[in-house]
Amino acid sequence: MNWLILGLAGVVEIAWSQSIKPTENFTKPLATLICFVLAAVAVYLLSFAMQTLPVGTAYAVFTGIGAVGAIGMGIVIQKDPLSAGRALSLALIVGGIVLARVTNPE
Repeated sequence: MNWLILGLAGVVEIAWSQSIKPTENFTKPLATLICFVLAAVAVYLLSFAMQTLPVGTAYAVFTGIGAVGAIGMGIVIQKDPLSAGRALSLALIVGGIVLARVTNPE
């Protein structure tokens, strides 16, 4: 169950990463509020998952999901370029997340 919560925390982190730019340097009140709420929810879910998962593993997986999602959203939504190097780095991060999951003693 905590792996599911950790995955949800990662998804919320992806949403949070995408909510930063619309704040326009935190000058847009509603966008800023949404950004702060998403950040708080992501960290709350992460802390809940850490009740039974190792802290280092949980945090690495959380940030890995966020990084892959943020880069993926940038490629799809913002039309950021996808080079072979970026694709390989994403594959390595995903591989690390999978390895962390399958080797966890829980």
